[in-house]
Amino acid sequence: MTTQVIWARQGTITPEMEWVAFRENVDVEFIREGLAQGTIVIPRNRNRKEFNYCGIGKGLRIKVNALIGTSSDRDEIEMEERKLAIAQEAGCEAVMDLSTGGDMNRMRSQTLEKANMAVGSVPVYQAGIQAIEKRGSIVEMTGEDIFEAVEQQAEDGVDFMAIHSALNFEVIKRLQTTGRVTDVVSRGGAFLTGWMLHNRKENPLYEQFDRLLEILKAYDVTLSLGDAIRPGSTADSLDGAQLQGMIIAGELVARAQAAGVQVMVEGPGHVPMHHVEPTMLLQKRLCNGAPYFVLGTLATDIAPGYDHITSAIGGALAGASGADFLCYVTPAEHLGLPTEQDVKDGVIAARIAAHAADLARGSRSDWDRNLRMARARVEQDINLQASLALEAKELNKLAAEGKDDSSVCAVCGKECAASAAGRYFQVGGL
Repeated sequence: MTTQVIWARQGTITPEMEWVAFRENVDVEFIREGLAQGTIVIPRNRNRKEFNYCGIGKGLRIKVNALIGTSSDRDEIEMEERKLAIAQEAGCEAVMDLSTGGDMNRMRSQTLEKANMAVGSVPVYQAGIQAIEKRGSIVEMTGEDIFEAVEQQAEDGVDFMAIHSALNFEVIKRLQTTGRVTDVVSRGGAFLTGWMLHNRKENPLYEQFDRLLEILKAYDVTLSLGDAIRPGSTADSLDGAQLQGMIIAGELVARAQAAGVQVMVEGPGHVPMHHVEPTMLLQKRLCNGAPYFVLGTLATDIAPGYDHITSAIGGALAGASGADFLCYVTPAEHLGLPTEQDVKDGVIAARIAAHAADLARGSRSDWDRNLRMARARVEQDINLQASLALEAKELNKLAAEGKDDSSVCAVCGKECAASAAGRYFQVGGL
């Protein structure tokens, strides 16, 4: 069972490493070393057909993830297919199928077939929902149910899985003493917390972690350690429960890396701006530099309907401070399931955050793109601006609506500030 990590440690360059190096414009040896050390992952199930691989981690551009999926309230697989297409067109590098309703196997199969990017999942969702259907309650789920879901989804070709192994009774005990405002907001974390307290048994995904690693290793699935105890409000950020979960995550990362399994770590959540950098630094220190995958982060709790903006603020800070993978947040966060437009808005907001963070991290290609855009604005070249823009729809619309005179600024008209000053500099300046 040779994985990307094992190949890298043996000094072997794989096609996936070469592809990522080409896309990132770095030497392939840099990618190989990152995989070997555990600071880079390339989510790519060995059963999956060819797609646009992406590298996530140290020294690479920050990547963006979108979420789709059915629920018991809205089981419209055709809508989810449209959302997937919109997310891909908007430029995200990965998507997670978080389905909890309808034919989840069919939904996952459709996503794997249609997605030209890495696909993730949360197996405990399927195990929990099927337990409700078969036995009447999530707490009647068994450990075997969970591992069967992991095995099935790995066999299907899922590239990375959010698995909440870093939740145990030690973490729950800490949670019960912290006086949290929002307790457990992670759905997978809530499923498992309820199961553990009802059955008075340890989390099977923690207790049988070596078994989990063997399954993931067999298919080269990237483990994304789910943040079961992430803060659901800024008031809970960096409390004892979150810190205890991070410590456990660090221990499990060491075990996964030793086993040759690709691993990244999921993080918060709601984080006030002054907590962002300490959170990133703690995670990287505790988890041996493993890539960090964050939901947001959301900089405030009071903007329902605009949480794609709050998460872009926090995400930019998180990326600049060390986060490697941003999960989008849509305007529908905290309100309901996202529409197609919500998906697009969420992806674009997260991509803006990722790009701003890449600038802060010194990405030469991003600095070059910004410089070219600035010059295109001075030259009033709408077509060049459109080719450089993160999302060019409005610029293309402007160009198509009769802006034939490219010497006229779209905002200022004939008295454009940049060109007015430029005329005098051309005359000779001082």
